[in-house]
Amino acid sequence: MLKFLICVKNKNYETSLEKWKIYPVVKEEEMEGYVRIIDESGEDYLYPKEYFLPTELPAIVSEKVKKEYLDQV
Repeated sequence: MLKFLICVKNKNYETSLEKWKIYPVVKEEEMEGYVRIIDESGEDYLYPKEYFLPTELPAIVSEKVKKEYLDQV
């Protein structure tokens, strides 16, 4: 199942992360305390896990994001 996080902090990453934006998780806990997401550059990078909170999207929204966004990245 595809997971999503909402950005609640972007200190030192203002150009890479938008506060209150929802980001798809590429890989969790690759490195302790960090999460890999696709940021504003369109690339996946590690960010401090404390910068995000988990969120759930309706299944139809999650599938649409996966199909139209992640499959293009």
